[in-house]
Amino acid sequence: MATAKPDLGWLVARPIAHRGLHERAAGVIENSPSAAEAAIAGGFGIECDVQLTADGQAVVFHDFVLDRLTAETGAIVARKATELTGIALKGSDDRIPTLPAFLDLIGGRVPLVIEIKSRFDGDLALTKRTVEVLAGYKSHPIVIKSFDPEIVTALRELAPEIPRGIVAMNAYEYGDFDHLSPERKHALANLLHFTESRPDFLSWKVADLDSAAPYLCRNAMGLPLMSWTVRTPEERQKAARLADQMVFEGFRP
Repeated sequence: MATAKPDLGWLVARPIAHRGLHERAAGVIENSPSAAEAAIAGGFGIECDVQLTADGQAVVFHDFVLDRLTAETGAIVARKATELTGIALKGSDDRIPTLPAFLDLIGGRVPLVIEIKSRFDGDLALTKRTVEVLAGYKSHPIVIKSFDPEIVTALRELAPEIPRGIVAMNAYEYGDFDHLSPERKHALANLLHFTESRPDFLSWKVADLDSAAPYLCRNAMGLPLMSWTVRTPEERQKAARLADQMVFEGFRP
């Protein structure tokens, strides 16, 4: 018996602010409480990232290491949550928030898209913790996504009631994917995991929208298609033509 598709009209109704509505020059840093508040004030959905701490908690932070966004160095996973929440984000008064604190701040005022970061090593600790934290937030508009299809597959069992999406692109050339084999990159780019992961929506790199996998998923299967990360007028036009909504940064739609 086929499972009914979730109604994700709310997900594509308004543009989604990439890591919140951040502006570094103004002291509003990505994935910070201030960036979340700015997105809420603009009526935009929020996309955020989560990372695992040494004591098994989830914090809202994009990078695997502290170096780019704080005055500290080293891996996020090497620090406990209580230590991380005391670390200031560069150029601001904000600290690294835990996922529960971030959810309390948003309080369902706008849709939230949580991306679970992964090293593609089969570790589901962060996924399980994220699902635990979201147990009391399911009445609010929220989805989970990941580049890692093993995480999206696991979410089918761990939290079937929360819509899940796969983040993808045509070429996995970023440093985070250097350790993956060419065969695995090919499988990711062509959604060869689809029968296992069964995503409810896609989040595809804007430069690659005019390719077969996102086109077929959107137009033949009816899956909502988000585009990331839209930064220029040209990319915005492409997203408007080929996707259902954009994840944006660097301007205000």
